Amino acid sequence: MNREAVGRRYDAALMQRARDRSWAVLQAIRQAMQPGIGEDEAKAMAAQLFVEHGVERLWHPVIIRIGANTTKTYRQRSDPSVRLAENDIYFIDLGLVFDGHEGDVGDTFAIGNTPQHQACAEAARTLFDEVARAWRDDGLSGRALYAFATERAQAMGWRFNHAIKGHRLGDYPHSVHKGGDLGALEGRPSPGLWVLEIQIAHPAEPFGAFYEDLLGA
Repeated sequence: MNREAVGRRYDAALMQRARDRSWAVLQAIRQAMQPGIGEDEAKAMAAQLFVEHGVERLWHPVIIRIGANTTKTYRQRSDPSVRLAENDIYFIDLGLVFDGHEGDVGDTFAIGNTPQHQACAEAARTLFDEVARAWRDDGLSGRALYAFATERAQAMGWRFNHAIKGHRLGDYPHSVHKGGDLGALEGRPSPGLWVLEIQIAHPAEPFGAFYEDLLGA
């Protein structure tokens, strides 16, 4: 099985464009987030922005997690009563399709006077950068990248979410190629095809952070 197989329509430049446009949409959602909003309301607001930004379709549901829900994994259901407080943390995870190619981006933001929340969001970005650098410089396999991420998260004082393993992208739908998880890949992942996902949490407090982007973007 070729875990890096792509379709006949695949174009590396269009993958990069989908990634860049996805980040632009994420920033638009960030700018619209205000204290008092709930996750369902935030998703409805995001849907309007998708129309404005020319999103063709979603390849995975929109995920917006607020407060204590930021510790939950992709498949775990949020507490619907949680709303964004004046001093809080939230993350956005988007799987968007542009020009028949998939984007997948995620980032975490702290609002108000919340140094711990800000540190957590920054730690997720820093950890992503360190793992991506290890991929570039040391040629680590997907499995080794996640072992490295776990070790570094612990050294930084954060709890690493082992349920998050990264995955393939491609021309829509990438799922037909059955690429599997990045964290199970024995070889070095090629650039422009694999999403590195990082999710961490405070070791004692109920909040966490998420960051993801395309390796080699």
